[in-house]
This record gives sequence, C-alpha cells and structure tokens, in this order.
Amino acid sequence: MTQLDDTQLARRLADPTTRADAFRAAVQQYGEQMYWQARRLVRWHEDADDVVQNAFVKAWTHLDGFRAESTVRTWLMRIVINEALDHRRRNKHEAESDPETLAAQLQADPYFDGDATQLMLEQALQQLPPVQRTVFHLRYYDEMPYQQMSETLGTSVGALKASYHHAVKKIADFFHQHE
Repeated sequence: MTQLDDTQLARRLADPTTRADAFRAAVQQYGEQMYWQARRLVRWHEDADDVVQNAFVKAWTHLDGFRAESTVRTWLMRIVINEALDHRRRNKHEAESDPETLAAQLQADPYFDGDATQLMLEQALQQLPPVQRTVFHLRYYDEMPYQQMSETLGTSVGALKASYHHAVKKIADFFHQHE
C-alpha cells in the first residue's frame, strides 16, 4: 500500500466511501510510531499493544470527531498518549514499583536491550509524574517540537518547556543520587 500524506489521509477519512481504506492506511503508516510511544509510557510490550489497540478502536469509533484541525498523526498520537496515561492511572500499583523491582523486571523483559545507563534512565523516568514523563519522551526520544507537542497534548508551549526542564532536573538528580 502506498503511503499517503496527512492531507490525503484526512480527505479520505472524511469520505465515507474511502474511510475504511484510509483508516487501514493510517494504522499501517503510524502503527509502529504509536506502539513505541505507548511502549515508552507504559513500559511493557503487552501493555503497549493493549494501549495501541484500544487507541485505534477509539479513533475508529470517534472518526466523525476528527476535524482535520491537526494532522492525522497528531490526532492519533493524542489518543495513544491519553490511552497510555489512562492505562497508567488504572494500573497505578504497577507504576509504583521500587527501582530495584523495576530493574529486575526490565532485565527480564525480552524486549529490553539497553545497557546499565539505559536501565538507570528507565528507573529515573518511572519516578517522574506522568505529564513530565510524557513531555520528556516526546521531546527527548521523538524530538517533537514544542508547538507540535502543544497541539498533541492541548497545553501551552511554556508549560511544556517547564515540564521538560523539571523532568531533566529530576533525572539528573536521580543519576547523582545513584552514582
């Protein structure tokens, strides 16, 4: 299947005769990006799969609500992030693991291939409040510009910059405490 740009996707999603094919194209085009975004936020492969599946179901059922005021990718990303944050809230006990338990779980995860520094970064990230963790992921891993983050998360650029700054400081403090 040929990749469509967001304008073509949006146009085809709006047309009931091409909607299903366009949605399949969007899932194919953005599915992996959405998975990795969810994975960074919820940590485990199975949870990320569930989050992405639920997000795509929500996107399909709320397709009439898509007004093309943002790109299809941004719209889907917003749904995935919200679903991941909801998942974390529903499973708060999992998010509160102590650093040693988290380290053991990550090392046992067949999908985790990081070194000791990556493991420590993951531990630091799990200590952050969900919003700061999300902003850090979007900025650091996805290199998403603040303006696009603002559209995705529905908050101001200034608030995002402050969240990112606080996240970086807390991560640095975590590394200093564990030297």
